[in-house]
Amino acid sequence: MTDLFDTAPGTPTAGKAQDDGHQPLADRLRPGSLGEVIGQDRLLGSDAPLGVMLASGQLGSLVFWGPPGVGKTTIARLLAKETDLHFIQISAIFTGVPELKKVFEAARHRRANGQGTLLFVDEIHRFNKAQQDGFLPHMEDGTILLVGATTENPSFELNAALLSRAQVLVLARLELADLELLAQRAEQELGRTLPLDGEAREALLCMADGDGRALLNLVEQIAAWKVEGRLGTDALAERLMRRAAKYDKSGDEHYNLISALHKSVRGSDPDAALYWLARMLKGGEDPRYLARRITRMAVEDIGLADSHAQTLCLHAWELYERLGSPEGELALAQAVIYLSLAPKSNAGYAAFKSAMRAAEETGSTPPPKHILNAPTGLMKQEGYGAGYAYDHDAEDGFSGQNYFPDGMTRPVLYQPVERGFERELRKRLDYFAKLRTRRG
Repeated sequence: MTDLFDTAPGTPTAGKAQDDGHQPLADRLRPGSLGEVIGQDRLLGSDAPLGVMLASGQLGSLVFWGPPGVGKTTIARLLAKETDLHFIQISAIFTGVPELKKVFEAARHRRANGQGTLLFVDEIHRFNKAQQDGFLPHMEDGTILLVGATTENPSFELNAALLSRAQVLVLARLELADLELLAQRAEQELGRTLPLDGEAREALLCMADGDGRALLNLVEQIAAWKVEGRLGTDALAERLMRRAAKYDKSGDEHYNLISALHKSVRGSDPDAALYWLARMLKGGEDPRYLARRITRMAVEDIGLADSHAQTLCLHAWELYERLGSPEGELALAQAVIYLSLAPKSNAGYAAFKSAMRAAEETGSTPPPKHILNAPTGLMKQEGYGAGYAYDHDAEDGFSGQNYFPDGMTRPVLYQPVERGFERELRKRLDYFAKLRTRRG
């Protein structure tokens, strides 16, 4: 079975070429100890979670959550080495129930002979609920120590039962300084420096986008070029295709970036809002989805402080539908700028949520009879419509009658802010409140 790697602590991965000249650079530079791992000090330091676990000798089951190329597999392999556990690696993409049963059975025999097993499951979120549940008894009785790896949010993708038995550790994307250190290690391994000037070298690090494995693949490619002198940024760009930004339109990056866009608009920062809009468009996001979300921002965060904002967003949406990409995207960008600089108010949004809560709490309480229509004689006898005051006939066009259910304490739901047009609405509310008090 080619997708199942069963290796003892410290031994090379099964099937790995033994001739270093034919090994991928990323494999040749795989750290031999946890101290050599780059960029994850917040997990591996002496006072960090894994450092404390190893020092105490109490390593529990873990879930590594982080982007590709940050060391999840490497750290799992080194944990097995540090704790003298037999290392087994499987991928949830290729491993089915029969293979899992074989893994558990082998681990059980190994345990009977005094050898523990660290089972590393890559892409663990791809196992379904039943398959995830299958790990539980083997985790509980000590047959395996599970280390799962996922690029997706475990809170959404993994069973609560499995999460309750494992600690989630978040691995960070590699910073530019981390990538530079990795590039230096690569140059030392290759025995030569990269033929790049300073700006091109920095551009190379940016191309890796926080992914150490991607950087080493790029370094290996550049090191094979036969060039004279040093290449600049333009020459590098001609020879290399820029990596596509990591963006999953249905995964965490999708929700993270739309959250960043929304909060930038709410925070009245048009530059940041435009940046996140561009990031999503560059990642391949559907502009129609963005048009819908931008319109929602106008409703939720600006509301009646600038009621024109909603109209402008709908107009931008319509412009996109008529123009398409890329011309129509400019209309969305202009809507984002307008929203960012518009006065902000969530008073209408908050009022509606309060009204929904009040409606739920009061159940099926009927309206007061004086505001009910009475189309039949029986209904008139029951008092429907009796005492209704027609507001247009009242002084100032305002009767001040009660329109809430009888016996219900009048709530204050809408509380406009002192910004934008809601200043005027606040004055009107105060005016009607005074009239209502005066007229009982």
